[in-house]
Amino acid sequence: MKRYLIERDIPTIGSLPPDELRKGAKASNSALNQIGTDIQWQHSYVAADKTFCVYLAKDQNVIKRHAELSGFPASKITEITGIIDPTTANA
Repeated sequence: MKRYLIERDIPTIGSLPPDELRKGAKASNSALNQIGTDIQWQHSYVAADKTFCVYLAKDQNVIKRHAELSGFPASKITEITGIIDPTTANA
């Protein structure tokens, strides 16, 4: 599977209370269960008006299907081709 960064434009998400974020996570998990093993949610970063979600997926079409089922927009889908961090400098 490939790794993707999904940018989701969701106004005011950064100010939602934990209960609302929990509901969103449940909706996402429900969509994942419907799709099956072609997609896996790793984690998401919540900002003021966006989320940035990291997924493993077979392809972009599976991510679009997840967006349809969950009700969360996939405003931009970018394949992640590598990961670097501070330890990369020492490799």
